[in-house]
Parts: sequence; structure tokens; C-alpha cells
Amino acid sequence: MAKKEIKLLQQQIDQLSAKTFDFEAWKKYTIILLARIFGERSIKITQLENIDYEYSSWSLRDASGNESYEEGSKKLAQEVLQAAIDELEILGMPKRLGSDDKLEDIRTIILDEFKGSQVKEINRILKSNDNREEKFRKIKDIVADLDQQTAYEIIAGLLLSFDF
Repeated sequence: MAKKEIKLLQQQIDQLSAKTFDFEAWKKYTIILLARIFGERSIKITQLENIDYEYSSWSLRDASGNESYEEGSKKLAQEVLQAAIDELEILGMPKRLGSDDKLEDIRTIILDEFKGSQVKEINRILKSNDNREEKFRKIKDIVADLDQQTAYEIIAGLLLSFDF
């Protein structure tokens, strides 16, 4: 469950009613959170970006007669965040398709098939001051010790992670 993410978004909703409130700063911070949770191309970010807070002749025309324009903007922002929270509670964390996520998926596929001691050794090798060729040789030795079935599972998992 995405408890931490939900807590952060709820804090942002709570800030909407703070006495000292800077909508632009709040919006930028919230967009950063949403990008981290849902990805930079999330419709939630677009919706927040499209909310104007400043009072102008255009905003006057769009504002409801029952509430100030600023309150209407805060209410829209709250609805966007509440929708995000509801999505996280019901569906959990979204699967993002960014290149960093794909690399993490590949890393997980590979490391899930190694024993804990092998993963520790690989991490130690990668953090060492050895040159690239020496690191390659040491990691190749670890991979060579894998049984054939494990090697097949790694390759199959990698191939399944790509869209051809």
C-alpha cells in the first residue's frame, strides 16, 4: 500500500486551509510529489497546472457566484489530490513506464534470481575501486556459477520486460 504517498498528499490538502498560503509554491511542490508518485506525464499534474489562483477578468467569468475564486481554485486542487489518494488506496502504486523504472525492473529481474550472498558480492564489486574490466571479470565469474535453469529464468524475465 502507498501509505507514505497518501500521507504526503493529505498533508498537501491540509495546507490548502493554512492561514499563510502561497498557491504557486504549494502547486510547484505538489507537482513534484505527483510526478514522483504517478510520473511526469500524469493527467493530475496537467490538471493542477491548469488551475489559476489569481483573480482576473477571465477568472471572474469562470468563478462560481457562491464562493471566491481563490476558494474555488483551492477546491479544484483538493479534488485533484483526493482523486490521487483514492486511486492509491484502491489501486495501489501505479506502474510507471519511465526509463529509470525500466532499469529498476531489469535490475529486479536479475537480482531476484541470485542468492543473497551473490547479490552482496555483486554490490561489493560494483562499489569497489577496481577498473571496469576487473569488475566485469568478477561479475562474470559469479554469473558463470549460476545453474542453467536460473540463467534461463533471468533471460526469459528480461525478454518479457521489453515491448517488441
